[in-house]
Amino acid sequence: MINSVITGSGHYLPNRIIKNSHFHNYEFFDENGEKIEKPGHEITQKFEDITEIKERRYVEDDLLNSDIATFAAKKAIEDARINPEELDYIIVGHNFGDIDPIGRQIDIMPSISAKVKHNLGIQNLKCKPYDMTFGCPGWVESFILGHQFIQAKIAKKVLVIGSDTLSRASDPHDRSAMIFADGAGAVVLEAKEDEHKYGVLTHATLSYTGDEMTYLVNGKSLNPDYEGSIKNINMKGRKVYEFVLKNVPPAIKELLDEANLDIDEIDKILLHQANAKMDHAMIQRLYKLYGKKAPENVDPMTVQFLGNTSVATVPTMFDLIAKGQLQPHHFNANDKIIMASVGATMNINAVIYQFEK
Repeated sequence: MINSVITGSGHYLPNRIIKNSHFHNYEFFDENGEKIEKPGHEITQKFEDITEIKERRYVEDDLLNSDIATFAAKKAIEDARINPEELDYIIVGHNFGDIDPIGRQIDIMPSISAKVKHNLGIQNLKCKPYDMTFGCPGWVESFILGHQFIQAKIAKKVLVIGSDTLSRASDPHDRSAMIFADGAGAVVLEAKEDEHKYGVLTHATLSYTGDEMTYLVNGKSLNPDYEGSIKNINMKGRKVYEFVLKNVPPAIKELLDEANLDIDEIDKILLHQANAKMDHAMIQRLYKLYGKKAPENVDPMTVQFLGNTSVATVPTMFDLIAKGQLQPHHFNANDKIIMASVGATMNINAVIYQFEK
């Protein structure tokens, strides 16, 4: 049988560390366009109490999203010890393409994946660049697509990247701006023939496009006098929170049921992270569906010090654990893990992955 197996991983985190105190002098507005008169330290403390986010990373002014995607890609390729000319696909999950740091203009032509192929110096004309715009679940969906290409025997080596610079897409007058951050993560997914099944075991994707379309959108700043970008991330935080807790745990359980696996057979759950409180609640509700309590350290967390890096969250966390840089977490031979994400429109997806024995 042909297995879809991760043979290398890499990530890039910007050097600029932005602590919550950075926002103390910001002017925040509410949904009615009214200025919030509370002191900055009080606003940021409440934010930290809810999300657990203490700091995040912002990309340097001289770099673009395609640049940091390339950095992560190079590390994954080196880790996999492959010739980049052997890649059949480069799939990049992102939301906004390259964003000019001054004018905040969005640029997706050429595509991010084409720019990464160019930056890597790949001459192979049969290496196809492919962009995935799927909200925060974009990397997991790109990973699923790469797996499907391998199973369809139209690819043997696929580079899967998640990269975003959300700091350039957020509204500086919206408190939710403190959630968003920048980063990139990547893996090389390869076809491996073996009589034993491992690698990607199964996957599922759900797409909600009813009222959920309005939960995360691009729109005007909450500050009616803001003269910056006319397109900024607008998030209905309460709606997203309620949607996630209602829909994500049963979606993951359904995937486990279809794979004839029990939750006790899962060693790690790598969730996309925007709010630690929400992620803790998701895990608790998932285990509650089995009448159990979540074991300690089953759900690695990075949001506290990296913020919400959107499509980069899961591959970055995977690489940190694989490289022993997110203690006490580690991967063992034969471990089964879940990689799952939720985000605009609202989309939910998950993959069950097993390491080789």
